[in-house]
Amino acid sequence: MADRVKEVAVEEADRLKHLTTDAARSGAYLYPIRGIAYFLSHRSLWKPLTSKLAPTMTLGLGITTFMFVFTYLPQAAVMAFTNGPLAAITASLLVLSESSTLFTILSKTFLIDDALIDTFDGVLLSKNTTDLVSEGRQVKAGGDPIAKLGKLVKGPLEKFSPKAMIRYLMYLPLNFIPLVGTVVFVLLQGKRTGPVLHTRYFQLKKWNKDQQEKHIEQYRGAYTGFGIAAVLLELVPLASIFFAFTNTVGAALWAADIEKQHITREGTAPRLREQAKKAE
Repeated sequence: MADRVKEVAVEEADRLKHLTTDAARSGAYLYPIRGIAYFLSHRSLWKPLTSKLAPTMTLGLGITTFMFVFTYLPQAAVMAFTNGPLAAITASLLVLSESSTLFTILSKTFLIDDALIDTFDGVLLSKNTTDLVSEGRQVKAGGDPIAKLGKLVKGPLEKFSPKAMIRYLMYLPLNFIPLVGTVVFVLLQGKRTGPVLHTRYFQLKKWNKDQQEKHIEQYRGAYTGFGIAAVLLELVPLASIFFAFTNTVGAALWAADIEKQHITREGTAPRLREQAKKAE
């Protein structure tokens, strides 16, 4: 039994090593950073965010206040046994992380889902991938990229995934393990988040579930690196709404590069277009 456990542990360690290596070599983790720069330098992309700013900030403040009032002390008490004198700090960080995640889920589900789709499509238009966007919505003539966006001709994306919430709650106790637990938590969340941020791209490509899974699995390292960077940004308290939009911009920039073969640096998800054609 002990040998079997050791064998499984070695296999998992090797798999994690390869995943980490692929993520680092892909360069996809840079897209969330590129998304910030691109968003800040293109004022037309601010429109979807500013239209939702007041209700989302109100929601964020309310959730953070509620979480500190009702969940900080119980979690600090538990962490006193695992983190000792650092319990107050780690409990505060955990509550902020929980608040940010809960805020992101609720805001994306009820407030900003359509705005994120507009942002994604607007970036694709700004990168001259009009044919792709026209697969999912009407495109008007003239104006800035956001002004060109017409009526959606494909149904909106699924707004709420019970599985995602259940999975998050299952991973949450990992944060009680000092340092290592938080790292594993972010890694697992990033592995899921990377592909989720390309859901709109897959929809525009008209890929079925098998085609999506084949594409994601072949570039699992790239998507994991991208997802980890996005998750870390969205964990920043109060700023998570801003980073939700910039991560969407980064995801759209990556999609545009895939479509146009603009990825020229060695190791940054090469031959994605060839693989995409095979998936079709």
